[in-house]
Amino acid sequence: MSHAEDNSGTRRDFLYYATGGTAAVATGAAVWPLIDQMNPSADVQALSSIRVDVAGLEPGTQITVKWLGKPVFIRRRTAEEIEAANQVEIDDLIDPVARNANIDGEVPATDANRALDESGEWLVQMGVCTHLGCVPLGDGAGEFGGWFCPCHGSHYDTSGRIRKGPAPENLPVPVAAFVDETTIKLG
Repeated sequence: MSHAEDNSGTRRDFLYYATGGTAAVATGAAVWPLIDQMNPSADVQALSSIRVDVAGLEPGTQITVKWLGKPVFIRRRTAEEIEAANQVEIDDLIDPVARNANIDGEVPATDANRALDESGEWLVQMGVCTHLGCVPLGDGAGEFGGWFCPCHGSHYDTSGRIRKGPAPENLPVPVAAFVDETTIKLG
């Protein structure tokens, strides 16, 4: 056995490992920018949570704020609106699920499971119709005193639950909480 035959396998193994290592580094260098570009930009991260001052909101009125590029309805409901929402039987609803991101799991769409506070005075929900994404009209619009989507005729009650029309689900309740008596944090 000659000296050349003894080292030929070692050189070949070295070339395989060197080529494989170079290919792995080159693949990583090519793929990393593709993965990195999927991260949210700084302006999106800045809007991932916002604080809304609701000090001037009187009972029976609402404001619409923009969060993550979508409208959010924040309504301070009257005792009459809360009472109307509490009188609705779950069996009468098209969508019996609360759709509340603040509650784990699928809970019934009672008014208490959709309101932001224990008294039921505050209601926070996404202002996008669950049918095709139009923005419903508020302030007692529609047959049930809540919101009405003019695009295709969906009617929501005073708790944002779908009651009539083509929309398949209730208006979703986003992650929201009071940080103090007059400030709501979304996200």
